[in-house]
Amino acid sequence: MSSNDELITAQELAESLSLSVDTIWRYTREKRIPYVEIGNRQYRYNNQAVLTALSGKKPAVFVKEDSSNYQSGKKLTYDDYAKLPDEPGYRYEVIDGVLLKDPSPSFQHQRVSRRLQRILEDYVNETDPNGEVFNAPLDLNMSVYTVVQPDLMYLPGNRPAQSTPIKTVPELVVEVLSASTGRKDRVLKLNHYQSAGVRHYWIIDPKDGVIEAYELNDGHYVSMVRAHTGDFSHPSFPGLSFDIEKLFSQPEV
Repeated sequence: MSSNDELITAQELAESLSLSVDTIWRYTREKRIPYVEIGNRQYRYNNQAVLTALSGKKPAVFVKEDSSNYQSGKKLTYDDYAKLPDEPGYRYEVIDGVLLKDPSPSFQHQRVSRRLQRILEDYVNETDPNGEVFNAPLDLNMSVYTVVQPDLMYLPGNRPAQSTPIKTVPELVVEVLSASTGRKDRVLKLNHYQSAGVRHYWIIDPKDGVIEAYELNDGHYVSMVRAHTGDFSHPSFPGLSFDIEKLFSQPEV
């Protein structure tokens, strides 16, 4: 393939044109620039073809950044969110109509999330055989303007997933903290899970090795368990027990 035919990512195109990636996404969604779809919500671009489309065959100096982007103007809905192109290395959510973009999680984040998923799956298989435990990325539609991707969620057998995005209220949502998601998980998401009636919300902190378990009581979350050593147990999950330090352990190098 010649350099004139080379396909590049949205990030590379944005850097080449001195535009924001959000603007490239919006131009893609509005079909203002040519693109090649290589997979589900994955797009590539030819720099010269985009320049021609944006400049109306005039010199590239006429290409200018648009002041509007996904963070301003109208609030985003799930339909808007579903049209966003994927950008490798990032995860997206919409909370209160605002697009939030976070880096992909770390190895330790994924280790802890995977281990806890296995524990919960074993427990649910024994206590609620028709229930299911899901992991990210999977969209949970909390409201018209809020679409999130919990790290883990448990849907009981009497409230199964029936649509994509999921609109069923989970019995349990688990968020594993990352460096960039602390405030979002502890404040923004907590408030939305609480308002939606998610009975149990757990916050897992791999950095400090702490588990915080909240339960809905009269419409508000109250702390039921906060632990960092020994075995984890919870009065609302009889028979569930696991070694906390083992959950957070890291392979020896």
